[in-house]
Amino acid sequence: MSKQMNGEIPLNFKKNPYERTEWRDDATDPVTGEVIEEGTPYMSEYANNFEWGIYNAYRFMIDMYRQLERMRIQMELDGRVPGNGGTFADTLDGSTNKIKLDTSMTDIIEAVIIGTTTLKVASVNGFTPFTQVTIFDDVASEDVVITAVGADTITVSALINAYKKGAKVARSKVQIDTVNAEMGVGDWQTFNVELVEVV
Repeated sequence: MSKQMNGEIPLNFKKNPYERTEWRDDATDPVTGEVIEEGTPYMSEYANNFEWGIYNAYRFMIDMYRQLERMRIQMELDGRVPGNGGTFADTLDGSTNKIKLDTSMTDIIEAVIIGTTTLKVASVNGFTPFTQVTIFDDVASEDVVITAVGADTITVSALINAYKKGAKVARSKVQIDTVNAEMGVGDWQTFNVELVEVV
């Protein structure tokens, strides 16, 4: 029974760690029905081998999935912006390194029309030239490259859509779900504010 799984195993194995059990039925006399040779007994060691084998197989698949997601995100990171310094994505696998989500975001404070290149924004913090951003509101969305950053303006390639006041300029509109380790798309939102005068 020493080869039966009875717990978690290291995932850096070189060969299949699961030892398969060869199950045999009882051998019986075809005339009398007497058991001539007993088959494989069903014992807790075998049952636990099933359970831990399945559990460890899922652990391995989850680990492989996270590594694949990491490679996919790194490939997208390399293709997102020429010269990107590796701060645009979160690999979602719990590993901490220089790759993390760039959450820089600001508001356009004046509505813009198609063809606009200079955006008046609430803040330029976190934005640098020659990086890509997404502009979006509740109607349209597009990706543009920043060509210059001023004191309160961001210059981009000519817009193909018009945007209303309050539209977002973001390095990423991704929202991270840390519970399920997933990425989702954030929404542009409007809010109603009621002002009450206190006298």
